[in-house]
Amino acid sequence: MEQISQKDRNILRDLAKRQMEIANSQQMETLKKEWMRHNTFQPGRPMITVELGTFAQDILPPMLQCQGEKARQMEWSLRANLANYELFGDDTVVRDHIPIGWNTWFQPFGLEVKIEHVKGAAQSLGHHFVPSIKDFEEDFHKLGRSRFGADREAADRQMAQWEELCGDILPVKRRGICLIASLTQDLVHLMSMETMFTAMYDAPELFHQAMDSLTDDYLSYFDFLEKEGLYLPTTGDQLLCQGTYCFTDELPEHPRSSREVWGYLDSQETVGVSPAMMEEFILPYYQKVMAQYGLVSYGCCEPVDGIWDCFLSKQPNLRKVSISPWCNEEKMGEALKGKRVVYQRKPSPNFLGVGAQLDEEALRAHIRHTVQAARGCQLELTQRDVYTVAGSPEKVRRYVEILREECLAF
Repeated sequence: MEQISQKDRNILRDLAKRQMEIANSQQMETLKKEWMRHNTFQPGRPMITVELGTFAQDILPPMLQCQGEKARQMEWSLRANLANYELFGDDTVVRDHIPIGWNTWFQPFGLEVKIEHVKGAAQSLGHHFVPSIKDFEEDFHKLGRSRFGADREAADRQMAQWEELCGDILPVKRRGICLIASLTQDLVHLMSMETMFTAMYDAPELFHQAMDSLTDDYLSYFDFLEKEGLYLPTTGDQLLCQGTYCFTDELPEHPRSSREVWGYLDSQETVGVSPAMMEEFILPYYQKVMAQYGLVSYGCCEPVDGIWDCFLSKQPNLRKVSISPWCNEEKMGEALKGKRVVYQRKPSPNFLGVGAQLDEEALRAHIRHTVQAARGCQLELTQRDVYTVAGSPEKVRRYVEILREECLAF
């Protein structure tokens, strides 16, 4: 293992001290209470977050001071923990600990996902999934049982590294995130979207067999986590997919099964599938997985209004639903009015992610439309899918300020 120099250690420990100072502040205590209020459907202001991860390369590199490679990786993590609070001013929580999970994993159908990245570009997001299944019927035999497990040793090593570095300043705790299962994404990562679409038509029985097998494998994975005692609490500042938090009073602090944690699903890949085919080929399997969760957050970029009436509205454990840029906001506003389901709006990333300057007038109009559509709902604004901010944290801060100003009318 690479040794961290004393100079780098001092930089990292100072960052840990800064994180602990912020985490223990009255402001952060108030923010956590606001998240609990919000997620338990008490009246109050909308919560606002900006996901840093997709544009971190725009913000963090100039801030790095450490010299060693390992030290720089750890510095990246610590500065990412502080960036939203110090630079953007949104409702991201600064934790009073370093969270380390169990390094659990799930490999659908036992097949490796192969990805080709664009070559010759220093920071390219362009990539292509190389299909393992090219002809669904001819290659169906390749779809074996899914593999899953937990790399406890790697998790313990990671925990020990952080404890040795700053455990006396910033505690290192075993913490998890929500339980994730996105079945159609698993399929598309192993075959082209065209192959998935045509398989429903050309080989319906085999497609059902594949979905049934994958669903059962996920349930076996959930059972494995239960038998191995690997479930961790999802009741506080743990991450819930899609840039939000798990704060809740509906789940136990010491979960023993999948029915005692938050779960997450989406099906972006089926946006081009008709409602009738969704009900036949997709939703029965999603229903089976959703029933295993304690609470559910659903959706990413797909417009959920198309499956609200026939599926999502019938899920008693649904608590958050993604209202993407392609969603019918008015329909979902009417559907969620007065319901115990968060209207988690994902504003268009174009306002923050395109151009060096904000188009403030257009942004305000965009958010006003959301505020009007979501009146009577529990509104949350989560900015995702931004890949550059022109290197300007000030742009992000101003963006958050405008969202707050417009939400005053909510």
